[in-house]
Amino acid sequence: MLSEPDILVEATELVKEYTRHDSGPTKTRVVDRVSFTIRRGETLGLVGESGSGKSTVARMLLRLIEPTAGSIRFAGQDVLATTPRELRALRRHMQIVFQDPYAALNPRMRVRQILAEPFAIHKRQPEQGIAARLHEMLATVGLEPSALNRYPHEFSGGQRQRINIARALALRPEFLILDEPVSALDVSVGAQVINLLRELQLTYNLTYLFISHSMPLVRYLCDQVAVLQKGRLVELGPTLELCDHPREPYTQELIAATPHRFDE
Repeated sequence: MLSEPDILVEATELVKEYTRHDSGPTKTRVVDRVSFTIRRGETLGLVGESGSGKSTVARMLLRLIEPTAGSIRFAGQDVLATTPRELRALRRHMQIVFQDPYAALNPRMRVRQILAEPFAIHKRQPEQGIAARLHEMLATVGLEPSALNRYPHEFSGGQRQRINIARALALRPEFLILDEPVSALDVSVGAQVINLLRELQLTYNLTYLFISHSMPLVRYLCDQVAVLQKGRLVELGPTLELCDHPREPYTQELIAATPHRFDE
């Protein structure tokens, strides 16, 4: 059955198990029957402590790792049924911004090469030409054209994350996975990046999956929140309702652990 037109991402009963063979085969389930939907133009916050399965869920959505069971649909298309060629085409519309802005950029490549790489991988030439598109991408994230000739080590952490975001937006995707994108940054720099992400969403009608352990950030950025505990979805609902009236003790603990509101 096809998804509703306004639902962009639909995950149903996702399971991920790993098998260990050191003392006989034993299975460990790290994601256990997780289901959620994300509507176009909205942000779903995926929260939980370290090891709760957040990043595993994100990587399954992109098929960077394969689910053990369950289904994933993107704009009505069955992601798990795609051929390698179809998956490559689909990934133009689904991108990820990783947590560590230092590790995510190739230190041997200039920014010009880093930003041009998605076009080479997907064999797509921007309509206005590659040079104009690269300048546009930098301007979109608040960086000067002179950045194109520099290497990643010449930038601050916040600037590197802006370069990561620019690269993710290169092919004009509809959906971005933001995997704790500011946890490695200072608070003030992280606040600037979060506000940039919010502006980009409004400008380009982007849909986000925002992974975080910070409830104030989630409250500021997200429309819906899904709470993971040891791989299981324990609570899901509208952000303000869930933050103000959490039902589950685990959600209450997460909120209590980061009680301060995000300051714009």
